[in-house]
Formats: sequence, structure tokens, C-alpha cells
Amino acid sequence: MITQPATRGADAELVSASWTEPEAFAELFDRYSAMLYRYVSKRLGPEPAEDLVGETFLVAFSRRRSYDLAYADARPWLFGILTKLISRHRRTEAARYRALLRAPVEDRVDSPADRVAAGVSAQAARPELAGALAALPAKDRDVLLLIAWGDLTYEETAQALGIPVGTVRSRLNRGRRKVRAALGHTNPLLDEEA
Repeated sequence: MITQPATRGADAELVSASWTEPEAFAELFDRYSAMLYRYVSKRLGPEPAEDLVGETFLVAFSRRRSYDLAYADARPWLFGILTKLISRHRRTEAARYRALLRAPVEDRVDSPADRVAAGVSAQAARPELAGALAALPAKDRDVLLLIAWGDLTYEETAQALGIPVGTVRSRLNRGRRKVRAALGHTNPLLDEEA
């Protein structure tokens, strides 16, 4: 019997291998659980993040035979499952943003010197950003956050949400406009003295 190498190639290969070797699916967890955890923590806080990431992989494992092997990268598929699970927690997400809106701005920054100025500006804009995110329609917020916090491309976001790329572009444009307006048409992460 030939044993498989410890690390395999494309995600689609892992999904395919997991049909006969279920333990192969564990490598997808190792690759993406931290990324998914960071994403859901930003949206809902750390409390539900671990449960939602675990639930995402349970759902993915149970649906692994329906995965489209034409897609080498499973990230959009996993983010799509996670986004659907997050939709069950919309009230929690909206409440989190409202709480951030009311929270006092912290004046300490735990970052390297080259990020201090950007961090302070972004921290000061946090209440307005939280309010803008809370006010966005859920569909626009999903697109904006999958791209901004999930680091997905337009195409990956479209795949994750099961929508056309053009819809991703229009929702992202609308979301960005609303967030910019809430921030007074400024970007706190850019150095305005340049």
C-alpha cells in the first residue's frame, strides 16, 4: 500500500481524497481554520467564532462529495458556508457593531512604530465604521467584509455567495460608498499629509 505524503496539493485533491480517506479532509481544517476564525471573530467577536468555524467544517465535510472539483481552491466554498452560518447570527453581528459604535475609543496602540499613525486614525474612526457596517444591508456587508476581512477576490466572493461577479462589484461599490460617506469621505488608513 502506498502512503500519501503529509502535505498534498490543491484543495480539490484533498476533498477528492477524503471521499475514500476521510482523514485527508483534516488538512483543509489545518490550512483554513485560523483564517476563518479571524474573519468570523471580526464580524461577531471571539465568543461564537470557534463554534462557527467548527460548524463550517462539519457542514463542509458532510457536503464534500458535492464539492465542484473544478475549483482547486476551497476557500470560497468554506467562506460561503461560513457566511450562511453567520446569517443566522445577524442580530448578534448588528448588536456587536452597535456596541462598538457606543464604545469609547481606546488611546493605546500595540503596533510597530510604522503603523502607529494609521492605527490611531483607524481606532478613532472605529465608532463611525461600526455604525456604517451596522447600517449596511446584510448582502452588501457580506460582500464588503468577504473582500476586506476575508481577503477574497471578486471571483472568489461571487463563488462563495453564489452570485455573479457583476453583483459582487455593484454590492461592493454601494457598500464602499456608504462606508465612505459615514466616515466623512475620508480613509483613516491613508496618510493625508502625503
